[in-house]
Amino acid sequence: MSTLKKYAQAVGMSDEAWQRHANPWSVWTRFAAIPLMIAAIWSREWLGWWALVPVALVVVWLVLNPHVFPAVEQPGSWTARGIYGEKLWLHDRSLVTGDHRNVQRLLIALGSAGFALLAWGLIALEIWPTVFGATLVTVGQLWRIDRLGQLYLANR
Repeated sequence: MSTLKKYAQAVGMSDEAWQRHANPWSVWTRFAAIPLMIAAIWSREWLGWWALVPVALVVVWLVLNPHVFPAVEQPGSWTARGIYGEKLWLHDRSLVTGDHRNVQRLLIALGSAGFALLAWGLIALEIWPTVFGATLVTVGQLWRIDRLGQLYLANR
């Protein structure tokens, strides 16, 4: 079982949770959590250990997020199709074939590189790796959502 699939099960991603997570508000507020988490971690500079409070709040939001918005039963929006595609991909990786598999690997590498830069920037409190890393993570995720939306459309 993949790490992502284990994570999805650990945070209670039932069929209903996936439908709720497909709500565009769920997707876009998760993206909004990226700068909030950066600010929360960066705040250690002036809050010290108290910075763990905003970090914990963002983590709690990220765990609750897929469960709080109304369910989307018929994915009509770009984000909803992407989340439905992500669910398909997590349950059956063989659905992504050929060049699409190569693009998925590229996007995972892009996101991983972005995360590494982001982590370096946050540890060192350096602006350029933080911003560049967050940008790579965001671009990688948006592109993944797009590709997974195409997967959903091809397999519905």
